[in-house]
Amino acid sequence: MAQYQPQSYRLLPTAVKHLLIINTICYLAYYVLARQHIVDLNYLLGIWTPSSGNFHLWQPLTYMFMHGSFDHLFFNMFSLWMFGATLERVWGTRRFLFYYLVCGIGAGLLNLLVPGVHVSVGASGAIYALLLAFGMLFPNEYVYLYLLVPIKTKYVIIGMVVLELFEGIFRSYDGVAHFAHLGGMLIGLLLILYWRRHPFSRF
Repeated sequence: MAQYQPQSYRLLPTAVKHLLIINTICYLAYYVLARQHIVDLNYLLGIWTPSSGNFHLWQPLTYMFMHGSFDHLFFNMFSLWMFGATLERVWGTRRFLFYYLVCGIGAGLLNLLVPGVHVSVGASGAIYALLLAFGMLFPNEYVYLYLLVPIKTKYVIIGMVVLELFEGIFRSYDGVAHFAHLGGMLIGLLLILYWRRHPFSRF
């Protein structure tokens, strides 16, 4: 099991830094162009269901770089910085980026199977996969819920799964892609289990 060393580095690792930059630029472009009534990038780059007639092959990738609000962007990027930086340092840049992109794409595609979904944007599926990975690598490390309450990451992960299942089943029309979150975690779990059985797999 990897050893958690939050004080061992100061600068952001490569992939996390560039993901933060790209997501921020995409949100600013969406915000400016939408306010000028030029084009709605979330409409173009978000992931649509094939039955909508708006689905394009690039959307399973591009949707995870778009966000509908500043709050949506901020909390996803905060989580990317908080958990992703450690994971990239443990795994290396290529494996981390592979994990992030595959989980994000998988989350978006799985979410298309949920009835009532039309279009989705956001990195949440990939972010939830990062939270799962952090919890599996460092199950007994503490995170601070609401910045106040210390709780071990393994219990945070269990609570997140239960909450997302409940929300997805009973509040499926609240505008949040709960099953994309769970889909990202599922893809992440499968990847981590595969890597544990094949520790010398290369990219």
